[in-house]
Amino acid sequence: MKLRLSTSNIISGGPSFVRRSAFEKSNSELITGLQSNFAASREASTSTEQNGNNYMVNGNDVADRNGVPLSSWTSHDNDLLHIPSKIFQTRGLSEERSQYDITVKLFLLPKSSFSEWRLHIQNAIADVLDELGVDSVDLLIVSFPGISFDANSEERGDCGSASISASETELLDAIVEAWREVEVLSARGAVSNIGIAEFGPERLQNFLPRIARRPTVDQINVQDCHVLPESMMLFAKEENLELLMHNDCTNILPEGTLRELLGSSKNGAGVLADAASEAKGLRGDVTPQWVVKYTAVVRDRGVIENKGYFASVELIDETVA
Repeated sequence: MKLRLSTSNIISGGPSFVRRSAFEKSNSELITGLQSNFAASREASTSTEQNGNNYMVNGNDVADRNGVPLSSWTSHDNDLLHIPSKIFQTRGLSEERSQYDITVKLFLLPKSSFSEWRLHIQNAIADVLDELGVDSVDLLIVSFPGISFDANSEERGDCGSASISASETELLDAIVEAWREVEVLSARGAVSNIGIAEFGPERLQNFLPRIARRPTVDQINVQDCHVLPESMMLFAKEENLELLMHNDCTNILPEGTLRELLGSSKNGAGVLADAASEAKGLRGDVTPQWVVKYTAVVRDRGVIENKGYFASVELIDETVA
C-alpha cells in the first residue's frame, strides 16, 4: 500500500505552525508542516460528517491509538491512502496563473527503486498541479539520491577526467532514464524550466551528452560548498547553466523520522501501531520513496502565497492491529 502525506499550504497553516527561516533545514519545515496538518485535520474531522468511505484492512475499519477511525480524517483511492484526506485541504491559488512563479523540487529518496523513478516524477508533478489548480510550473528541480557536490574535488580540478566507477555508471544510467520523464513533462508544457542538484562538472560532462533537453539550473548545497570553485563557475557559464544555492537535506525524510511521525508516540499521528505494543493502527514497514516541495510566489510582490510538501511512502506487510 502507498501512503501520500501532505502538509497542505504551510503559509496559511494557522498559529500552530511556526514560520521558518529561509536557511533552516527543509526537513524541519517538512516534519513540522506534516504534524500541523495531521493535527488540524483530525480536529476538523470531529465536526465533519463522514461519507462512509472507510479505509478497510481485512474487513476492519482501521483506528488510531485513540480509537479514532482513519476514515474520519484520511481518504483512500484503491491502494493509495491520503494522509490527511483531500477534503481538509485548501487548494488552488487566489489569482491568475500568470501572476505566479511556481518552483518545484523533487527529492528521490535513497531506498526508492531506479525502475520507479519515472513514475515517481509523474506522480509528484501530478500532485502539485492538482493541489495548486494549475497546468504548469515554472521550474522543476530533481534531486537524485547518491549525488553530492565535492567542492574540494572540483577545486583541485579533478573534473578533468571523465572516467567514473561502475556504481556511478549504474546510477548515471538510472538518472538518464528518469530524465526522460522530465523531458516528457517539458515537451508537453507542464514544466517551463528544468534543473538538477549537486552536479559538478565531471558528472555533467557524462550526463549532458546523453539527454535531449538540457537542465537550465544546477542547485548546489550551501553547506557542501560555501564558495563555488572557479572551475564550476566557468563550466556553468560555458554550458549556460544557472547556479543556485540551497540548504535542503538530500535525505529529507529518513525512515526513523517517518516512523516516529506516523507512529503511536506522543508526537506521532497514531496511524502506525507500535510493533512492541498493543496500540491500534496499521502495522508494517514504512519506506519513504520521494518528497516534493512546491512554492508559488506572486511575481509583482515577491510574496510566497502557497508553499507545501507531499511525501510518498510505501507500507509493506500491511496488517491492522
